Amino acid sequence: MNPQSPINEIRYKKRAQDETWARALLHKLPFGILATELKGQPFQKPSLFAYDEARNAIYIHGALEGRMRTNIEANPRVCFCVAEMGRLLPADTAMEFGVEYASAVVFGEVVTVLDDDEARLGLQLILDRYFPHMKSGEDYRPITAEELDITAVYRIDIQAISGKEARHPADYPGAFTYPYQAKP
Repeated sequence: MNPQSPINEIRYKKRAQDETWARALLHKLPFGILATELKGQPFQKPSLFAYDEARNAIYIHGALEGRMRTNIEANPRVCFCVAEMGRLLPADTAMEFGVEYASAVVFGEVVTVLDDDEARLGLQLILDRYFPHMKSGEDYRPITAEELDITAVYRIDIQAISGKEARHPADYPGAFTYPYQAKP
């Protein structure tokens, strides 16, 4: 890639999706990976998250101390990715094997949310996303000031986003779903 190219430019244009598609994937997929860097050492952190389209931001939470916090304090530029795997695609030659997938990559800067109201909002967005059937104040105690004091909330301010997808016809010869299944 040309170093002068936009950060979210997709090399393989036929797989590229528009920004609306990529943002929809942030709403759909349940899990993301945050990538940070410090002194040339990359670090990735799997994370539950909430995408706040109105703020053009992603909220995650984590520890008050640790590698992620150290990294983002030194370098707030981050990358956040969500992806899903589709069917595996066998072929006649090893070079032609493939996989269906969809992914969105966000580029931006992360900040530690210091305002209690915004931190509470970010945490509540995460709770609402993963536990939509449960209501604060009815099914569980609302977030307390003490809980905010021991939890770090981070906001990724989105500067650019890209989306990519590879799908094949339903009748692709020999296509199958990877047999992995998470343990309950």
